[in-house]
Amino acid sequence: MTPSSTLPRRRASRIISAALQPEVARSSRSAVVTQTLLLIAIGVTLLWIGWGWPRLPFTVYAPFVVVGGLYLTPGAFLVVGGTYLVEMGALTVRTSQFPAISQLAQIIALAALAIVIVLMSATSRSRARLGVQGSRGESMFVDLRDRLKAFGELPVLPGGWHAERAVESAYGQSFSGDFVVATKSADGRWFEVVLVDVSGKGVQAGTRALLLSGALGGLLGEQEPNRFLTAANNYLLRQRWDEGFATAVHVSIDLATGDYTIGSAGHPPAVQFNNGSGRWEVLGEAAGPLLGVIDDATYIRSYRRLGRGDALVLYTDGVVESRFRDLTVGVDRMLGAAERLVRGGFAGGAKRLCASARAGETDDRAVVMIWRD
Repeated sequence: MTPSSTLPRRRASRIISAALQPEVARSSRSAVVTQTLLLIAIGVTLLWIGWGWPRLPFTVYAPFVVVGGLYLTPGAFLVVGGTYLVEMGALTVRTSQFPAISQLAQIIALAALAIVIVLMSATSRSRARLGVQGSRGESMFVDLRDRLKAFGELPVLPGGWHAERAVESAYGQSFSGDFVVATKSADGRWFEVVLVDVSGKGVQAGTRALLLSGALGGLLGEQEPNRFLTAANNYLLRQRWDEGFATAVHVSIDLATGDYTIGSAGHPPAVQFNNGSGRWEVLGEAAGPLLGVIDDATYIRSYRRLGRGDALVLYTDGVVESRFRDLTVGVDRMLGAAERLVRGGFAGGAKRLCASARAGETDDRAVVMIWRD
């Protein structure tokens, strides 16, 4: 075999070894923790035999059970937890010569530890599915939540232009199925924003929202505005999610002239305030099908203008929908709240409209407000 022919194999070997190192290290740590906890179990038993009841309470096992649930694989944790339960059961039998109240306390302590073991066993299985140990799973979810929020940060707009967003998740959870993605062109002339409502709510929709926000962030500004929703629809169709649909409204604004184009994919219609007439108008003509449902879907765009003193409001269905009332009633109610913004100023209006949502805490809700001085 020539040296040149062995080079790819050596590279492949190094790649495989590097890939296996984390798993080997994880297995090694699990083995060390397992051995340590078993040695502790033996040591505690010897102390019991040497000191007797009641100098060493059963609660001494609880911290070790928690550590095992955090750092052991499910199989190793069952070995450790089972060993602790057997020891406690044997020691409970051994205390039968003590008063009845002592025996009752022992039985209660045994039952409590069994409950802790069951809970930590579920924790161990959950972490095994994630492939993490300790508190890394929580840290990972915090990082995902922060990334989703970062995607929704609105860029700084030139003088005379303002934009705000407000996103609230169902029941105050950290993850929301409603999200915003926005970008501004390199020359500062074009501002694009898309407001999306992924099927589901809260944590259930949060992971899909994170994946979709990254994809739409890559498309935004790279696709022609009239092609954006089509590209987003094709992406969702390729994912083949069980609940693979979403609604969206996309706006592209020329900050030099105020001209903008808007398109909707199964989303509630945007509303615009016209400073000249002093009235709010529902923009219902730019409508199209849901994202991720129909192949080769067509999305109609509407072309309009934001003049001085005008405002544009995008919102999700959680702001206007109610289980017992028609959608149009919810839109009228939101427009009533928007009228108060005209008198008091648009600043902070996104949060106020979000707070006035008909769904309250039961649904994700989001509002984007763009206005011009």
